Amino acid sequence: MLTFLPVVGFSQDVFIAGVDPSERPANAPVISQSVKDASWFAMALTGVDEPYPDSLGFLEDQGPWFNPFTRPGMPVPYDIRNWH
Repeated sequence: MLTFLPVVGFSQDVFIAGVDPSERPANAPVISQSVKDASWFAMALTGVDEPYPDSLGFLEDQGPWFNPFTRPGMPVPYDIRNWH
C-alpha cells in the first residue's frame, strides 16, 4: 500500500539546521562581545568553596558558548550548589 504525501516547495533562503553540520550558515548569529568579569566568576563558582580545585581551570578558557556548569540545575535535593 502506498501513502501519498503532499510535496512542499522550499525556497533557497530557508535555514534548516543539520543539513550540512560541517558548514556554518552565512546567516547564523555571531557573538561579537563576551565579558567575563568578577561577577561572572562569582556566579560560575557559586557553591564551590576555596581553594578552588584545579579541575575548574576550564572556566578561564570558557567562552560565550553554553555551559551547564554555570547555570542552575535540578532543585533540592539534587541542588548541591544551593542555587534554588
